[in-house]
Amino acid sequence: MKDKLVRAVAYNGNIRIISATTTELVDKAIKIHGCLPTASAALGRMLTAGSLMGTMLKSESDSLTIKIAGGGPAKSVIVVAYPNGNVKGYIGNPKVDLPPNDKGKLDVGGAIGREGNLTVIRDMGLKEPYMGQVPIVTGEIGDDLAYYFAISEQTPSVVALGVLVDVNLSIKAAGGFIIQVMPGSEEGVADIIEDKMKNVSSVTDMIVKGMDAEDIIKNIFGDVDVNILDKLTPKFSCNCSKERVERALISIGKKDLQEIYDDGKTEELKCNFCGKSYEFTHEQIGELLKNI
Repeated sequence: MKDKLVRAVAYNGNIRIISATTTELVDKAIKIHGCLPTASAALGRMLTAGSLMGTMLKSESDSLTIKIAGGGPAKSVIVVAYPNGNVKGYIGNPKVDLPPNDKGKLDVGGAIGREGNLTVIRDMGLKEPYMGQVPIVTGEIGDDLAYYFAISEQTPSVVALGVLVDVNLSIKAAGGFIIQVMPGSEEGVADIIEDKMKNVSSVTDMIVKGMDAEDIIKNIFGDVDVNILDKLTPKFSCNCSKERVERALISIGKKDLQEIYDDGKTEELKCNFCGKSYEFTHEQIGELLKNI
């Protein structure tokens, strides 16, 4: 089943719904980074969240960065998202793999840790990007994002994220949804959402049963009149290039770049997001020095 993202509203625009299946996207990412199961779940949940939240951006040139760092063995997880649902991301320690938690699930909270912050940065082309930050609640990511929306954006939200890792370490199912009460909504709308969520099974259970993003919305809201706004195909996509890496090299400053040049070796730099390598010869580094 192809990945799919659906944006919708319900109850006369009082409720915003964004739902996505991201199995292919997450599987591509965890293979690039060589993740073990707990790391796969942590990175997969963050990528799914990024894909969902990226579509909340207003302009095609905007971007969103989500970072969670709680002092756990996974180190930090960073995701960059775009309005078309595309994302890129990486995890500090892709080899983290913990015993199941007390619910028998992959222990993402234990991998992330709870001594740190969740940070959301919106780059909207202004002089300074907008940044919101909240302390980590559980490290399970969905709970932490719901807390972020409540505290930083005063928007009551349900955030559900799921990643099911197969026995061969590939991704069997991944996806999630965000349901929000919009500002100025009628009284009692939050109670409707709470009631709807009581009998909803996990995201991965629904995907394994063959549901796509639109089916998940229908499963939650039943015969309620839901207005589908658009449908997207989210992808794991990195926009790195040699030119971008050149700019990063120049940004380290003339002194440090001179030291690299004086070593007289070819310098290899690897993109954190997609693993692609870029080589700079001694002569090319010398040219960069001349341009500073």
